[in-house]
Amino acid sequence: MISEASRPYIDASVPVLREHGLAVTTTFYRNMFAELPELTNLFNMGNQANGAQQQSLASAVFAYAANIGNPDALGPVVNRIVHKHVSVGIRAEHYPIVGRHLLGAIAETLGDAATPPLLAAWEEAYNSLANLFIQAEKDLYASASVEPGQTRPMHVTKVTRESDDVVSVRMAPADGGAVPPFKAGQYVSVTVDLEPGYQQTRQYSLSDAPDGATLRISVKREDGAGAAAAGQVSNWIHANVKEGSVLQVSHPFGDFAPDTESNEPVVLLSAGVGITPMIAALNRIASINPQRRVIFGFAARDAAHHPHKLDLAMAKAAMPNLQVVTFYETVGEAVDAKAGRMQASQLPAWPRSETNVFMCGPLAFMKEQWLGLVGAGVPVTRLHREVFGPDLLDHLL
Repeated sequence: MISEASRPYIDASVPVLREHGLAVTTTFYRNMFAELPELTNLFNMGNQANGAQQQSLASAVFAYAANIGNPDALGPVVNRIVHKHVSVGIRAEHYPIVGRHLLGAIAETLGDAATPPLLAAWEEAYNSLANLFIQAEKDLYASASVEPGQTRPMHVTKVTRESDDVVSVRMAPADGGAVPPFKAGQYVSVTVDLEPGYQQTRQYSLSDAPDGATLRISVKREDGAGAAAAGQVSNWIHANVKEGSVLQVSHPFGDFAPDTESNEPVVLLSAGVGITPMIAALNRIASINPQRRVIFGFAARDAAHHPHKLDLAMAKAAMPNLQVVTFYETVGEAVDAKAGRMQASQLPAWPRSETNVFMCGPLAFMKEQWLGLVGAGVPVTRLHREVFGPDLLDHLL
């Protein structure tokens, strides 16, 4: 990926980036937005405000340096980021801008320690990675038959209250055409105008099986607490979207794809709004193979925060071999749920070495399940997870 001459400088950067990476990325974003404020429309400014995006980029730069000789580790991450980039309309011409400001931030932060050979090595490393992303994104745009940043107006046909803090939004193309094909587990980007000249884009997993005519997303209201920022786009959707509204929606993207097509048993685990891709997968299985064995584990704060109960009830009625296990941190009376957090030991038994497990939810939930399942004898090759945002690279750090 990089020359032998540059490799020692990148390797030597690992401890420096561990110590100064956040300062580098904070400087990077500040300088880039000062020169090109229009680029804020491409970035999650809520995560900018609480520092999550700066930390995410710092993690990405550090993980790249630490794993630059390990393509097996970097490859899946690159593929996932490529899907995210394409979903928000990243273009080839953005990469030189990012590279210039990233190298400038390294030089500004490290001062005399940013020697010409070090900066030259990082320029080579960045250009190598940028070229990889540019080509992969070009291929993905072509395969989807869309241009960078292209969205499609979608008429909202139904808004459903799924829980205290989640609504589902069903949409149909405003042009009357068919929706693009997608796999359960994929997501779309929704772009909204929050104020004149200020757009924001967010990704939402598709929460129903493909039907060729509509798309459904499920959106959690994010009120913000502590360091967490309130959800700008999610809360705007809750406040403004109703039947008849029009949303600008991207083509479906994403490389997380639970196994919906085989006859093998499958385990689907989720927490909170992470249930959305799992409901899409479950509904797909119910429609094409209702006899298949599925274990569906879900965790929530309580019954009031449990979305898609109707979908689960319909799936249970149609699928004799579906086992649903629900965990509530607070269990009220006459509720069919286990008390407390999800535990692998409280899930039904399955052939550990032969069954794929798919997970989606908060990072802490997925880490806890991952450790519990590995401890219960599930091979790591059987574990798959969906991750968004700053948690994408935690396994490489």
